[in-house]
Amino acid sequence: MDWDVLFCDVDDFCLEFEPQFQQRLLASNTRSRSRDGKLSLSEIMTIVVAFQMSHYRDFKAFYNNLRETGLDLFPDLVSYQRFNSLTSRLIVPLVGYLKSRFGTCSGISFVDSTHLAVCGNKRIERNRVFEGLAARGRSTIGWFYGFKLHVVINDCGELLGIQLTPGNVDDRRPVPTMTRSLTGKLYGDKGYISQALFEDLFDRGLQLVTTIRKNMKPRIVLLWDKLMLRKRSLIETVNDQLKNICQVDHTRHRSVNGFIVNLLAGLIAYTHQPKKPSIRWDENEKQQLAIIP
Repeated sequence: MDWDVLFCDVDDFCLEFEPQFQQRLLASNTRSRSRDGKLSLSEIMTIVVAFQMSHYRDFKAFYNNLRETGLDLFPDLVSYQRFNSLTSRLIVPLVGYLKSRFGTCSGISFVDSTHLAVCGNKRIERNRVFEGLAARGRSTIGWFYGFKLHVVINDCGELLGIQLTPGNVDDRRPVPTMTRSLTGKLYGDKGYISQALFEDLFDRGLQLVTTIRKNMKPRIVLLWDKLMLRKRSLIETVNDQLKNICQVDHTRHRSVNGFIVNLLAGLIAYTHQPKKPSIRWDENEKQQLAIIP
């Protein structure tokens, strides 16, 4: 992990973001101080994103090690408890920075969802942190309590859209919002079969292509679409990396704010990966890709 590259990219974003953000804040009649802290916004963001890119699984151990060895990088590090309180201001900047890291639509997109459990099934009744927010849902590996992360990527493995919903939300519901700016073809699994969704997307230039269920009649599918459906495992690889490398999925959250910051930082860490899962095209396939409407 190159700390300099990560910090420079985050700092460039913050230099543009902070002045615009301050202009859009609502005025308050109460008097408040606005002095600068020891750590800048870009330094706080860099640290939380760097944790998701590290081999650490415990943020406290990561931060304490940084305080001991990272004085050249961050000479004014505050205590661990103080840093935790500072992360409450990160959600809006992280959302904006993640949006700036999205890829471009190439005409080929893949959509899928993955579950994010917030506690074990035996502890559902005792969980109070996500009461009223999380919900019980069912995935291919069984029941869980938590959320669903809906993801859209292009053929290069770059993020094009994300949305977080309770675990009991239908996979098809967030698709129109996530794909608002996409064109070309969108490939999904059987969970996205819907005539109404197909017509809605088709009217704005996006064709939904899915596999069929066993009880459905056979239908004519273009050879190109059949090949792309076979490559749909690309987005499953991305989901696997998000959960097991970028650590967006664990059950140790103690606050909703901590959960959101961890999720956003993990997604941003994925966008900084130098090599993302992607489809390797040969010359003939590139020529066919160029003529896709």
